Amino acid sequence: MPLDLFAGIPVTDYAAALKWYERLLGSPPTFIVSDTEAVWELAEHRSVYVEQLPERAGHAMHTIFVDDLDSIVTQIAERGLDPAQRETYSNGVRKITYRDPDGNEIGFGGMPL
Repeated sequence: MPLDLFAGIPVTDYAAALKWYERLLGSPPTFIVSDTEAVWELAEHRSVYVEQLPERAGHAMHTIFVDDLDSIVTQIAERGLDPAQRETYSNGVRKITYRDPDGNEIGFGGMPL
């Protein structure tokens, strides 16, 4: 079965969120849907989007697993964002969590080297 992922992140202020997610993800959106919604394709058939939905903002919790977690975290730091939380689980998997201005959690996870 083919797998597509389209994960939504509700935000209060679309313009502010757009700038923040560009810094987090390292690029402008892949495409703009409307004046209040933008999409980033992270990999083929795997996307995240922000949408201005103030009544739902602050409740997203997504984790993106990457091959080189340290490199991603370094790149994000170079763009001026610091993690809100760092975790290492008993199996060695690490997770670095960022929180957008609304409190939505976007984590990056990686297997131990």
